[in-house]
Amino acid sequence: MGKTLNDIKKALDSNLGKRLLLKANGGRRKTIERSGVLAETYPSVFVIELDQEENAFERVSYSYADVLTETVQITFYEDTTGQVALN
Repeated sequence: MGKTLNDIKKALDSNLGKRLLLKANGGRRKTIERSGVLAETYPSVFVIELDQEENAFERVSYSYADVLTETVQITFYEDTTGQVALN
C-alpha cells in the first residue's frame, strides 16, 4: 500500500467510505478475513465497520503500523463490479 506510515494514512484517507476485505494475522497460524467499510481515520489508527451478518461485533480498529508490517492486509473493491480496485 505505502512505504511509510504517512503514505498509508493518506491512501486510507482517500478511500474513506469504500468497501474492503481485511485479512489479519490472528496468531498461531490463523488468518482472519472480514469485510466491511472504512469508516474513520485518526492520527494513529483507522476504524472499519464490519458487515453484521458475518461478525459478532460492529467495529474494529488497527494501527497504520499493522499495515506497514503486513500484519493486516486491506483490499478495496470497485463500487459497481465488486472487483479489487487497490491492494
